[in-house]
Amino acid sequence: MRRLHLVSLLAIAVALAGCGPPPAGGTPWPFAEDPNARLWGDGPYGLVLVTDSGREAASWDGLASTFAGEGMTVVALDAGSTAGRVLGAIQALQDAGIERVAVLAAGSGSVPAMEIGATWPGLVDQLILLSARGNVSRLGEFPKLFVASEGEGAAAEARRMADVAPGDWNALYLATGDASGQAILDGAGAEGAMEAIIVRLEERR
Repeated sequence: MRRLHLVSLLAIAVALAGCGPPPAGGTPWPFAEDPNARLWGDGPYGLVLVTDSGREAASWDGLASTFAGEGMTVVALDAGSTAGRVLGAIQALQDAGIERVAVLAAGSGSVPAMEIGATWPGLVDQLILLSARGNVSRLGEFPKLFVASEGEGAAAEARRMADVAPGDWNALYLATGDASGQAILDGAGAEGAMEAIIVRLEERR
């Protein structure tokens, strides 16, 4: 049943995109809260990508394709996402038969992601935050990975968050360089950061 739901989901997405293979930047996957969302993959584990300011959902293309290749169904939201959009994406994946959904948020996208993790912790299988800032004391006890570059101001904040966040399965990864937010996955420390993220996702899958 789950597979049929995923096949139907992808069939709708391909129909929306027109004939032929999905375009670069993923397949359009609009839902009520985010008409510009994009989709990659059809695996049994869900991943919602919350985009940094100044970027579009399609900017995740290469990374999202990598996650999809690891057996995940990946949805990227456009910049400026609200908690309602993140919640809508999680629920849309669950409606498609994907029971467990992780959230990976970058920069300003971390704000609505943390709001979901505090308000609806039971919906988040794990949370990965890039260059996040804020209060993590209200987050659920699900696993969390805090990522920042060694040379950015958010590095100290990432250390603090990893230390004080609820739960026993929290981790910190500091990438080389000084990139911030989603740019960490484009810069000098991209390979190591991506490997740390995939390892964490695989540990839960």
